[in-house]
Amino acid sequence: MSQAAPPLGKPAPAEDTTPSNDAATSKSGERKKAKRLEKEAKLALKVAMNVASGQNTPTGEKKAKVEKKKEEEEVPFVNTTPKGEKKDLSEPMSATGYNPIAVESAWYDWWEAQGFFRPQMTPSGDVKPEGLFVIPSPPPNVTGTLHIGHALTVAIQDTLTRWNRMLGKTTLFVPGFDHAGISTQSVVEKRLWKAKGQTRHDLGREKFVDTVWEWKNDYQNRITDQLRRLGGSYDWDRVAFTMNESLSKAVVETFCRLHEDGTLYRANRMVNWCVRLNTTLSNLEVDQMQLTGRTLLNVPGYDAKEKFEFGVLTSFAYPIEGSDEKLIIATTRPETMLGDTAIAVHPDDPRYTHLHGKFAIHPFLDRRIPIITDSIVVDMAFGTGAVKITPAHDPNDYEVGMRHKLEFINILNDDGTFNDNAGEKFKGMKRFHARVAVVKALQDAGLYIETKDNPMQIPVCSKSGDVIEPVLKPQWWVNCKPLAEEAIKRTRAGEMTISPKQSENEWYRWLEDIQDWCISRQLWWGHRCPAYFVRVEGLNQDRDDGKNWVVGRTLEEATERAKAIAAGAKFTLEQDEDVLDTWFSSGLWPFSIMGWPEKTLDLEKFYPSSLLETGWDIIFFWVARMALLGVHLTGQMPFKEVLCHAMIRDAHGRKMSKSLGNVIDPLDVIQGLDLEALHQKLYEGNLDDKEIAKAKSGQKKDFPKGIPQCGTDALRFALCAYSAGGRDINLEILRVEGYRKFCNKIFNATKFAMLKLDEKFVPEPTAKPTAKESIVERWILHKFNIAADEVNRQLASRNFMMATSAAYNFWLYELCDVYIEAMKPMTDESASPERRTSAQQTLYTCLDYGLRLLHPFMPFVTEELWQRLPRRPNDSTPSIMVSSYPVFDQSFIFEDAEGDFDLVLKVLKSGRSLAASYSLQTDIQFFIRVQSDVEGKLFESQASTIVTLTKGCKSAKIVRELSEVPDGCGSVVISPTVVVHVLVRGLVDLDVEIDKCDKKLRLAQMSLQKIQKMESQPDYEETAPANAKLANEDRRKTLEVDIENLELSKAMFAKLK
Repeated sequence: MSQAAPPLGKPAPAEDTTPSNDAATSKSGERKKAKRLEKEAKLALKVAMNVASGQNTPTGEKKAKVEKKKEEEEVPFVNTTPKGEKKDLSEPMSATGYNPIAVESAWYDWWEAQGFFRPQMTPSGDVKPEGLFVIPSPPPNVTGTLHIGHALTVAIQDTLTRWNRMLGKTTLFVPGFDHAGISTQSVVEKRLWKAKGQTRHDLGREKFVDTVWEWKNDYQNRITDQLRRLGGSYDWDRVAFTMNESLSKAVVETFCRLHEDGTLYRANRMVNWCVRLNTTLSNLEVDQMQLTGRTLLNVPGYDAKEKFEFGVLTSFAYPIEGSDEKLIIATTRPETMLGDTAIAVHPDDPRYTHLHGKFAIHPFLDRRIPIITDSIVVDMAFGTGAVKITPAHDPNDYEVGMRHKLEFINILNDDGTFNDNAGEKFKGMKRFHARVAVVKALQDAGLYIETKDNPMQIPVCSKSGDVIEPVLKPQWWVNCKPLAEEAIKRTRAGEMTISPKQSENEWYRWLEDIQDWCISRQLWWGHRCPAYFVRVEGLNQDRDDGKNWVVGRTLEEATERAKAIAAGAKFTLEQDEDVLDTWFSSGLWPFSIMGWPEKTLDLEKFYPSSLLETGWDIIFFWVARMALLGVHLTGQMPFKEVLCHAMIRDAHGRKMSKSLGNVIDPLDVIQGLDLEALHQKLYEGNLDDKEIAKAKSGQKKDFPKGIPQCGTDALRFALCAYSAGGRDINLEILRVEGYRKFCNKIFNATKFAMLKLDEKFVPEPTAKPTAKESIVERWILHKFNIAADEVNRQLASRNFMMATSAAYNFWLYELCDVYIEAMKPMTDESASPERRTSAQQTLYTCLDYGLRLLHPFMPFVTEELWQRLPRRPNDSTPSIMVSSYPVFDQSFIFEDAEGDFDLVLKVLKSGRSLAASYSLQTDIQFFIRVQSDVEGKLFESQASTIVTLTKGCKSAKIVRELSEVPDGCGSVVISPTVVVHVLVRGLVDLDVEIDKCDKKLRLAQMSLQKIQKMESQPDYEETAPANAKLANEDRRKTLEVDIENLELSKAMFAKLK
């Protein structure tokens, strides 16, 4: 049988169909054939009438072809199965082959209705003795629909879930969604502005939040549909959302507990401020843009035509008080000099000893700037050795300010404009306009020195692309150091494993250097901080001071705590306007979805989780926070294993980006989408016209004909086949389409095989061999056993590429290409009933177990085909997804049969290659020369198999002597005792063949000389490994026979001249 989708690295072949069996056509097949013949007859009559009327023109011929093509087109599939009911498979399998839309219809709703997705417990309500497998699905953000990276996550997680379920374990796969505070608020604000020209402030907080809830409900429904189409076997009864009532309760409880035990505190500290989003960000949400020198950049919030200078070092001079002397400093952010409150020099720098304790005069503000000494921040060898200090706007300067008790002057408003502290000349200016204005003012004052290239990094918001501003803000912080120390200790103790190894190394490195976590966000969408400022009547209080704040699970609890601060005075409570970092609630995910902080049955039975599977890029954002909070709040690591998958990139290795047009909706791969429809989807987002034009260009280049319809099974299988533990996957849609052809192969092979299982066929009660199986039957059972063992081992080690390869190779190269073809003569009318029955039973076992082997990767097509198979007596298993997964079976071990039939296949393949080298396509005659009775008996028994599996083969004769081989044969040596000859007399150029023999002889003689030289070394017998000596001996004997055979062939061809 011909090839389907190849393993990675091989080109996808053309689509094929499995041969039909004319002797075993079904009644429905006959009816369809009759209808087809009737249509052809009508068409022939119409053409004949055209001929009679003189209309037999080329145009008429073309019209007839078009009409015929239309008649042969399949009617679009319409799912008529009522939701939740089992699909009716009483109709014959599709005559036009595999249709993924038809195959995948109805099954998911039926699985769900049957309760197959729920965890199966023992009658007493306990976890089954086979074990437990729990996986909390990483909750996708409700910002938009899923992309292909999410499909990879689902494919891997659901494959593991289905595999463990079929192994008999209690399994739970929990679905859910993340509110994604910054991202969702940002996307809704953009849509609001694009659609109505309104901002959130136009709506007000309450109405805006209502608008975001509408968005959330819409996109949660869309994502749910995507997850269902991808086949994820989630327990939808447990679906969670980070802002639903129970999870919100967990957030409040966590905030209060951490504050009560001193882990969470309030402080006015340096934060990353995004002007565009108007909120703080954690360090993990800030990207570093590398600049090699002077670079002009657009900045969000400014005119698109405006570009600002980055990657330069600007030097200017500060006048020294009471002197004509000037002190030169250099900065990458000249506008921040308006917030300078010191100039630092090294205490050991002799150039500035005379300036210690003196002051510089600010040229634009009424401010004296002290000259301080600091050996930590100043490098004498860098620049002038003098450093401007802006404690309120630089992380390093903040530390200097704390050490020297400097004044902290904030010059920036939240909207990115300068405030009154910047002086009358600059207040109200946007920050980068102020940069230009400050440099101009320095030039006018004669204080500007120079600007030169400066390779550097600039911090950029990963969400908005805005340049980050370090500013001082009173925020809520989590002291992560003690939490991280406990997580490190438990990871090293083996309570949690992380793979691949690279991710584990990064895990330790990040946790060891962890900093405190700012959890406040200046947003409206999210969990509002359960913290209250206690405003006591008659007191002048500092809102930045955490002592004036209380936290509470309820307003009543907060009020009781506030009474202690008020000490009998009247007070009011003002709840913090800020919301919490999204990752704060996400960090509770594995136990909050189980009902924590309540002591629920789910928490008792299903926590901690067995596995967390996610992308390596969020191991710090999310995984680390779950570990820190999980250990601290529950006393346990939240999962036993962390598996990090690769990041999907496009075929060119580029990161997926909407503006590049390479973001792929998995539904588009499943259903197929033409190029114009792909273009239209770009208008659904927030891209501007320029970005849409760029994205269209990218789509046209990558998908000139659109995205082909591949189906869910092909997509899942392809994504698993790509997954081998690397960091990146360069996804080619054509690879996915190649696996659609593999689905077609499975479909047609099963359809063809079902014809061999006639109406009288009844499977044996068990799959245990009867000892009456032929060599090819024992061979295929042994090969299946190897494949099942390999798939299980590779899934256990999380190597999905190797697991899919093992299943793929069994189906394609062993079951389809060999056994289904080899069994044809065993099931035709001339075969004995006993032989036919045995071949049918083996075929049934291979189909039954082979479909089960594939099911975790390809749930839909395997269910569709498995349901068409008859059941063994007393087997009432309702679905393949709750059947037993194949594992290594001692009764399927047939090593002798494997060795013998592998030799037959070697002869077969070498013979086919030999015939192909002579361009023989018909009347192929093989002469297989053997030397032993055992080999003779083997090949005599398999001669018909060799003929069956070689297209155009007329005969395969087994001979013992060279004299029995007719003159005019080409040959190939299989082993020292087996040679294959093919009759080519009269079909080849004799001189060319003699020349070929000479070339092969030279190569064989050179190889033989190398081995003989190796074996003749004085210490060869003592130093060479035993296996190497055996391999060399076998190779030498084969080469000797090969040389002898080539010399005979050469002589034979010469004799025929």
